[in-house]
Amino acid sequence: DRKDHSLMTTPCSTGRISLVGIGPGSLDHMTPAARLAIVEADTVIGYATYIKLIEPLLDGKAVIRRAMTEEIERALEALDQARQGRRVALVCSGDAGVYGMAGPTYEVLFEAGWTPNSNIEVEVIPGASALNSCAARVGAPLTHDFCAISLSDLLTPWPVIARRLHAAAVADFVVALYNPKSGRRGEQIVHAQAIFLAHRDPQTPVAIVKSAYRAKQRVELATLADLAECEIGMSSTVLIGNSHTFVRDGLMVTPRGYADKYDVTSGEPREGERRGRSLSTGLVGWRAALREDTATPEVLAARFGLPEAYLRYVLSEPTSV
Repeated sequence: DRKDHSLMTTPCSTGRISLVGIGPGSLDHMTPAARLAIVEADTVIGYATYIKLIEPLLDGKAVIRRAMTEEIERALEALDQARQGRRVALVCSGDAGVYGMAGPTYEVLFEAGWTPNSNIEVEVIPGASALNSCAARVGAPLTHDFCAISLSDLLTPWPVIARRLHAAAVADFVVALYNPKSGRRGEQIVHAQAIFLAHRDPQTPVAIVKSAYRAKQRVELATLADLAECEIGMSSTVLIGNSHTFVRDGLMVTPRGYADKYDVTSGEPREGERRGRSLSTGLVGWRAALREDTATPEVLAARFGLPEAYLRYVLSEPTSV
């Protein structure tokens, strides 16, 4: 569906593709660089829903809308327009490099023989991804190690997704689940819940955020045990806490570990700890403790959930390291 195609400006000598992450959807949360890239473009391409979110910036531009699953078509259209010397803004929600249009566009470009020295300039304009915006709506759930996993099996085999879920659950990551559910994919979130319940307390905090910073925003705090029963859709992002995440006064928080190292009433380091230095149980202290342990590498590997080869490496390191 093309709009205002007759308003195309005179092509410039060098085409340009700006891969623009528009953030959560509110113009207030779009970066100045993203806004400028759209303003400077003469052609804007994107999924119809995302185009609607930036309509105030589209006056006088050629606008090309594509359907949900037409990512390759969007990238091909952007290449075609840029070949004609036009300045293209290929927009997507969140960040273009996080489950966005940057990947498929580069694939299309490389397949077409494009290189960074070609006469088509390509730039990725970063934006706030869904995990950033959703986390901001519920508190501070991502202040320690986390990862993002998409439950969409449209392009990724389910065993691959399941292995990633398992690895994240075992490693005690806070996890952001993208594409958790759709009209055709309802079972994946149930399977994800089952994998996490094999490793985590059923009362682990969970947040489901739909359309963060948009008109239909909805935030729900629940537990891992109740996850599959929550209202979840394609525009939802699910945040699963780790073993230390808690909810207090309606806020979901994952501690970074300051209370383990410092007295939070005085700010002074706890006994055996030093400000600005690794924990006593950090690499150096842990390695020293391993060398005093009489257990075999096989037993240590089972105890810490680490590869036996790695434990043998640690134990074989020179003591001066």
